[in-house]
Amino acid sequence: MNYLAHLYLSFGHEEIMVGNYIADSVKGRQIERFSEKIQKGIRLHRNIDEFTDNHPIVENSKARIRDRYRKYSGVIIDMFYDHYLAAGWKNYSNDELIDFTRQSYKTLLRHYVTMPARMKRILPFMAAGNWLASYAEVDNIGLALRGMSRRTKFDSGMENGGEELKLHYHEFKNDFSEFFPELIAFSRRKINA
Repeated sequence: MNYLAHLYLSFGHEEIMVGNYIADSVKGRQIERFSEKIQKGIRLHRNIDEFTDNHPIVENSKARIRDRYRKYSGVIIDMFYDHYLAAGWKNYSNDELIDFTRQSYKTLLRHYVTMPARMKRILPFMAAGNWLASYAEVDNIGLALRGMSRRTKFDSGMENGGEELKLHYHEFKNDFSEFFPELIAFSRRKINA
């Protein structure tokens, strides 16, 4: 899953949300630098990624594009799924998407000084451009994937991912709609454990 889903799956727990946001930039024993609840968010992020990466429905989504995008198929599907979450936000939250994203940026910015450098660099751009809400538009997923493609070390082909989303829109949407309730239940269990 990508940023929007990880923040949503923190279910309003501030420090868990921070950990869920910074997790990909926290390596090895660096986790020990953070409060217990931020550590819980980092672990939650890793659990969500593992659950997602090994789920047969997600595997089905990745298989649709794997021939063209190889190891980047998972990254692309993560972006697609954030699109479906943003586009169908009212199915998952009583709050407006714009309110959720504003509150999320405020929460993350309150913890800015504790974040790894990479996440500090990303956050101001994310907030200024409201990336999280922009994921609701198909064209913005294409823009995000083009930006990600420019930053990869290898020829990823991700710049064409937006076209894949359009081409197989309903198939990916069905996959997401079936998978996401399972991920919500999994994440709730992990938080409450």
